[in-house]
Amino acid sequence: MVTIRVLGPPAIERDGRPVRPPRGRKAWALLSYLLLADRPPSRRRLAELLFADANDPLGALRWTLAELRRALGVPGVLGGDPVVMALGDDVVVDVHLLVDEHAQRATLLELDGELLEGVRLESSPDFESWLAVERHRVSATVEALLRQEAVALLAGGCPGDALPYARRAVAHNPLEEGNHELLVRILAVEGDRQAALRQVAICADILRRELGVEPSTALREAADTAPGSPMALPLSGSVAAASQLEAGRAAIAAGAVDAGLQCLRRAVADAGRCRDAALQGRALVALGSALIHAVRGRDEEGAVLLQEAIPLAGQAGDRVAVGTAYRTLGFAEVQAGRRRTADIWLGKAQMLAETDEEIAALLGVRGMNASDRGDYPAAFGHLEESVERAGRCGDHRQQAWSLSILARAHLLRAEYSQAEVALTRSLELIQQQRWMAFLPWPQTLRAELDLYAGNVDGAAARLEGAWVLACQLNDPCWEGMAARGLGLLNASRGDHAAAAKWLTEAVSRSTRMPDRYQWVHAYALDGAITTALDRGEEDRARPLVVALASLAARCDMRELVVRAQLHRWRLGDPTALAAARLLGADVDNPALTRLMDAAGRAG
Repeated sequence: MVTIRVLGPPAIERDGRPVRPPRGRKAWALLSYLLLADRPPSRRRLAELLFADANDPLGALRWTLAELRRALGVPGVLGGDPVVMALGDDVVVDVHLLVDEHAQRATLLELDGELLEGVRLESSPDFESWLAVERHRVSATVEALLRQEAVALLAGGCPGDALPYARRAVAHNPLEEGNHELLVRILAVEGDRQAALRQVAICADILRRELGVEPSTALREAADTAPGSPMALPLSGSVAAASQLEAGRAAIAAGAVDAGLQCLRRAVADAGRCRDAALQGRALVALGSALIHAVRGRDEEGAVLLQEAIPLAGQAGDRVAVGTAYRTLGFAEVQAGRRRTADIWLGKAQMLAETDEEIAALLGVRGMNASDRGDYPAAFGHLEESVERAGRCGDHRQQAWSLSILARAHLLRAEYSQAEVALTRSLELIQQQRWMAFLPWPQTLRAELDLYAGNVDGAAARLEGAWVLACQLNDPCWEGMAARGLGLLNASRGDHAAAAKWLTEAVSRSTRMPDRYQWVHAYALDGAITTALDRGEEDRARPLVVALASLAARCDMRELVVRAQLHRWRLGDPTALAAARLLGADVDNPALTRLMDAAGRAG
């Protein structure tokens, strides 16, 4: 058995014993690139990436591949052009365990350290740029899986087993409030309220010191979670529970969120008291979904409840409830930019989806995930089918939602006419459904089209309306989008002081809740950077570029990773344009390609 370790200091082991490492300071870099590449790379591409400074780049590549074959001792490995790994079943790769559901629980706590820890190749700047992005992405994947394991164990009634995963998630990323909230909730369920309160204080100090923000109320309330169950409310029978469930659903749909949550909590408690597992499963799905979709800052609690619901609904044979729980968990992961765990949940949901309504909802989320990632062919396929199925079954809210995400993809690709068609239909459906809680999103996107078309007055009217409604709804995503649009509007008018103010507000608003939509956060950063650089305000842009590059890499937003590199090039980094081309090779966006080509001509 051969084990390849690239997390932490790289090493190769055979039957548990270290083997002599491959010679050549670029061998580990080559091995890691081959292990993590989306598809087998050509020899020419590898030679350009790692051995451009050699007298014979292809010869240096052949020698390094031979060294890797010697160290691995695996027949037929690393051959051909493009170079194929062909490792076989007797080779274990630590970073590949992150995509192996069966191996995760056993190995997650053992995986530690930075990707290729200690490896630096200053002579290969393109590789260094790739490695920086991959380090962020792999680290975020480990964090997401730690969180998922902790939530699953907590929901399954094993808070003690969940503790080490939650502690490791906090250690992995102490600036993420959601990690602290999960740990606090586990400590409280364990019955150690003092430890939970200490963790609240630790988190508050970190957030104030490092980010200059106050913790959310959800963090403090998590410390009051009662051992055994968070639902200690007056109890009744199945009829009362079913009535509370329906009343809660109706209240949430009507926008009376607080009243709806109260009814749903009572439904869960009543169903639990009368031991109606099927009803309790449905009530937990309704409550968990409401906490994720209708309330900001409650995704952690919602995820725990949904995972509690899955075995109950599954035992009752409630396919729809289980599928809804999977899809909603996937949606929360998409918003958080945790692509790997999102794919896991959405894949499970897809196996259960049967009706047009269920498939339309699922494909809408899958399309959103693909679009956020920068995979436009997949996004268009998912979203167009979602729109078609939603229209076929009369689910006009889902149709409007998917149309808006479809329009965003066209807008980002500068396909303005197609974006306008999708947004016009989305806005028509929203008005027909009186779905005011969703209106600011497509209205802001439509205003951005107005700006590109030179219709400044039309953009102003839409953006001002979207801002007011977003603030009334207290939705940080919509506030961030509208504030970004108002910043661009003021920049187009030449009022650069107002533009800077609004764009700063956009970044602030889009991050004021721990369960933020990370794509909106990154989009706001990108708008602020572009406007600052257009004004020659490099000092203001520089820290924002660092923030965008890190965020986009962690959340696997590949187009925004490329845009961060283009911003670095504008700031004077001579290696950033080549890095942008390398990292953007698989992003099918003509508008992004034109930006890179224009930068090349300007350089």
